[in-house]
Amino acid sequence: MTRAKIVLLAASGRENEQIAEELGLNRATVAKWRKRFAAERLAGIERERPGRGRKATKRKHWSRTIVEVTLHTKPKNATHWSVRTLAEHLGVDKSMVHRVWQTHELAPHRIRTFKLSKDKRFIEKLVDVVGLYLLPPENAIVLSVDEKSQIQALDRTQPGLPLKKGRCGTMTHDYRRHGTTTLFAAMEMASGKLIGACMKRHRHQEWLKFLRLIDQQTPTNLDLHLIADNFGTHKHPKVKAWLAKHPRFHIHFVPTSSSWLNMVERWFRDITANRIRRDSFRSVEALEQAIHDYIAAHNHDPKPFAWTADLKDLLPKIVRAHQSLDMPKNQ
Repeated sequence: MTRAKIVLLAASGRENEQIAEELGLNRATVAKWRKRFAAERLAGIERERPGRGRKATKRKHWSRTIVEVTLHTKPKNATHWSVRTLAEHLGVDKSMVHRVWQTHELAPHRIRTFKLSKDKRFIEKLVDVVGLYLLPPENAIVLSVDEKSQIQALDRTQPGLPLKKGRCGTMTHDYRRHGTTTLFAAMEMASGKLIGACMKRHRHQEWLKFLRLIDQQTPTNLDLHLIADNFGTHKHPKVKAWLAKHPRFHIHFVPTSSSWLNMVERWFRDITANRIRRDSFRSVEALEQAIHDYIAAHNHDPKPFAWTADLKDLLPKIVRAHQSLDMPKNQ
């Protein structure tokens, strides 16, 4: 800020002595930054030259210890270190711990969830599903299908404040429950069009009902390739019997614990974020009407979700993840 003021005052025609007096600086300091700006423009006043400033000798001494303790130990009464608890434990300043963590990109307070599939046919199923996304069969429709269960009709206990300049919208943290519904959805991968239905439960009876709906709403002369997860209702004996009588249906199961392969999950995320999570519903009927309206608006101008991940990049990442998971913890 001071350097910028020096440059601005100089641009207004002030002499070095005048600038120094007005800003409470030494005349030599003013001359230095004017000269630096004249030679290098903004780059000359943005930061100190390399090698200037006090050397962080104490931090250099403690850096290795801070990193080792952070990575390989835990406090007695917690699952991870905080800046303050580690600083107190080592007897150093918390700002030093913070800078070391920043330098080494450590964030003990953060965690990511994961789930690796242990399906013995993982690669076979992965290649099958991705193949349907990238090279769909001729004279056929590829559908990503799934159900989003236990969608709650939540009614907020008080009205929230609207969005305004300088303030985000608000909503109460508590609510009244008015029941749940299950959304069955099938997304055509080529067009993005969605077939959807809300039902009270998600047993094999409801799944069969939804398969019949798909049968009714798709051209009868085309085969149907359905990409589904391994939920038990999808493999019920009565479902298998129905599929045997409808040979145009072909079910492709994603590997276990691999819901990320099912593209309709991406659409479920959208409807949750855009229509359900922040609204208030006084009945299941109101919730289902909102879902149906969202599907209708989506189908008015559908946009397909394109699969972009390359198997050549994806498979090595999965192999490395399994190797890391299977590695002994003391390594």
